[in-house]
Amino acid sequence: MTRAGELVRQVETNAPGIQIIAMSRSSDPEILLESMRAGIREFIALPFQYQQLEEALRRVQEQLSKRPPAFQTSDLVYSFLPSKAGVGASTVALNVAVALSQIPETSVVLSDFDLNSGMMRFMLKLDNGYCVADAAEHALEMDEALWPQLVTSIGGMDVLHAGKLNPGFRIEATQIRHLIDFMRRNYKALCFDLSGNLEKYSLEIMHESKRIFLVCTPEIPALHLAREKYSYLKSLDLEDRITVLLNRVSNRPVITPEQIEQILGLPILMTFPNDYNGVHRALTAGHAIDTSSELGRRFTRLAQTLVDKRPTPPAAATKKRFIEYFSIMPSRAS
Repeated sequence: MTRAGELVRQVETNAPGIQIIAMSRSSDPEILLESMRAGIREFIALPFQYQQLEEALRRVQEQLSKRPPAFQTSDLVYSFLPSKAGVGASTVALNVAVALSQIPETSVVLSDFDLNSGMMRFMLKLDNGYCVADAAEHALEMDEALWPQLVTSIGGMDVLHAGKLNPGFRIEATQIRHLIDFMRRNYKALCFDLSGNLEKYSLEIMHESKRIFLVCTPEIPALHLAREKYSYLKSLDLEDRITVLLNRVSNRPVITPEQIEQILGLPILMTFPNDYNGVHRALTAGHAIDTSSELGRRFTRLAQTLVDKRPTPPAAATKKRFIEYFSIMPSRAS
């Protein structure tokens, strides 16, 4: 009974208001008293009559309608959306997730939802045979016993990889919502690496996200597609969640970050220097970027920003003066 009492207290701590029914083959008064002290309102002695169970369930239902359980869930849900293929969004997502996991008391799950060309399994040299498709198929009955088999733990981070090429696989919105709800209850921060193809399940993830990071490089094709995607996401009322992460910035860029903000009409949250050798070494070794490098320090700084509870001042509106000279990126016709 002592163990049962500890379990009840733990459950009540994580989900205040949850209703518990105790069953025992003994109806000893001492056991009943201990159950009441543990906060258990309903007790049924075995074997029981179905009417007893029905009445207990009815009382539990009444209590739940008055005081539904309040699960502790996280709102730190981040989507990483590439403006185009090859801008390094997976590298950014991986290293931000790792940096988040190194912050005390910050458990992280990194999910690769690029079902056509997901790179996390390759980048981290994972050999787990289970993947996103398996998680989606079991989303409605996901629990703490099944989940550890689907993910690979690396330090304070769990990784759910995309699996083998599976272009025909479809994920329903209800599966996405159930998966994210489960993750929110079990992790402090959720990071999603998306394909950039704006599939329905990707849009569902973005709707559930606190921040959407549009990852691009300071190149004309990447900036053009970044603006196209931003325009589309604005039509879905997601513009307030979107900021830019500018990757592979050189010391003397042809197009400066300030000009890119004018082009996109979006603030750049952070720039990342071009470190080809550092990225190559990390890929070869199957781990994150060296945190002592300038690129690694930028990821650490971004992670700290994401968990900082101080309010972020609203970004000032940017004018698009520079875009007048950017003739390769015409405005969409109305």
